[in-house]
Amino acid sequence: MNKPNLLYVFADQWRRQAIGRAKADPVITPVMDRFAEESAEFKQAVSCTPLCSPHRAALLTGKYALSTGVYTNCKLGLDIMLSPTEKGIGVVLKEAGYNTGYIGKWHLDLPEQQAADNPPSGARHWDAYTPPGPKRQGFDQWYSYGAFDQHFAPHYWQDSEQMIEIEQWSPEHETDKALAFLDQHSSRAAEQPFALFLSWNPPHSPFDQVPEKYKQLYAGLELEMRANVTASDPLLIHTGEQVAGGKERLEEHTRNYFAAISGLDEQFGRLLHHLQALGLHDNTIVVLTSDHGELLGSHGMMAKHSWHEESVGVPFMLRWPQKVKPLVTDLPLNTVDIMPTLLGLCELPIPEAVQGENLSDLLVGDAERHDDRTVYLSAFPGRLEAIEAFRAAGLDNRRFGWRAVRNKRYAYVVNRGYFPGEPVQKLLYDLEKDPYQLSPLLLKEACEHPVALQLEAELAKYLKQSEDTFVLTD
Repeated sequence: MNKPNLLYVFADQWRRQAIGRAKADPVITPVMDRFAEESAEFKQAVSCTPLCSPHRAALLTGKYALSTGVYTNCKLGLDIMLSPTEKGIGVVLKEAGYNTGYIGKWHLDLPEQQAADNPPSGARHWDAYTPPGPKRQGFDQWYSYGAFDQHFAPHYWQDSEQMIEIEQWSPEHETDKALAFLDQHSSRAAEQPFALFLSWNPPHSPFDQVPEKYKQLYAGLELEMRANVTASDPLLIHTGEQVAGGKERLEEHTRNYFAAISGLDEQFGRLLHHLQALGLHDNTIVVLTSDHGELLGSHGMMAKHSWHEESVGVPFMLRWPQKVKPLVTDLPLNTVDIMPTLLGLCELPIPEAVQGENLSDLLVGDAERHDDRTVYLSAFPGRLEAIEAFRAAGLDNRRFGWRAVRNKRYAYVVNRGYFPGEPVQKLLYDLEKDPYQLSPLLLKEACEHPVALQLEAELAKYLKQSEDTFVLTD
């Protein structure tokens, strides 16, 4: 059999609960729901570091944040980017003869304004033009940008510094480009497999930048907020940033967030229909997922970066009609597992540096996993004022933030805070009895509870593997 094609589609800030099939958020996603029924669906997929750049680095390399050096977002004021010497999935696929493409948000390069106030490509704020070469990580066909949250006026670069400015909702435009990539490939499908990564920015904020036809689906909808939502004013981002909140504002954000996902549902349907029309359906691995979640008022917070399920939990569905039978599993899947699993499905070599696990045997064979698998989660102080505060105190900010380990039922968190001097917290969540994480067991030491003691030992192993000097016990 020919090598399978790969279409990897991921949205930005789309939480696991926000799909109709989950029966959690009242989101209208008929295409995604049907796709899930045809797929291997991981009900407990998580983002190993719930932030844009760290997730993307881990996705491509199969390595944790400190191992890639991308522990926070690539942004002004910090010398953080994905090293061109990393051997990511795009490089492996290209070496294996794949026609590789990347469309949409990249956010793994140094902002161009880091080096120049007026960069020649016109990049603004955290944005960057990534020129052809090693920094593109093996992706030859390129239609991308760094980080720019204007969904109705997106811009892109191809192979020159000439910025391409568009007036179209970005997911619709990027899907148009993906369809053109598939058309181009179909004429040589028998000779060369393709691998296309499509990165939509919505439902990332600003939430109101959604076409009106999708907003109308939720107009007047009486929202029943999640049981852990606190509509305080202001709402907080977990790192300490304040966001104007209040119940009315939060409900508006929530409706628009759902509307954006319904818009993505329509765009995803266009992709699936085109694969079928081109005869590429059967031998194409299609993945639908996200880089991290969105709190939307849960625990009084917005955005991501916390250890809560609305932040770390992502949808993850994989369909390959020729070889993968539909299944639903509660085996935890982490970001770092995706790259080796996809390479395993394609029967391609997995780089030795990969820290995730190849789960392809679960998908294509009779292998069953009854073990109590754990996954490792982390977040680090990355705001400039926090980093400066740690440095002023003679401390390394990367040794703070929080670390967690999670299995099917429990999540254990050690939180050392985002600024110097914050008290250490140890929390144990029983996700089966307390799915909204409202009643964690607060511990002084892990030895106070047998599950916490076991999970802290697991956490210590992950810290050692990723060369993380985070201290579990003072």
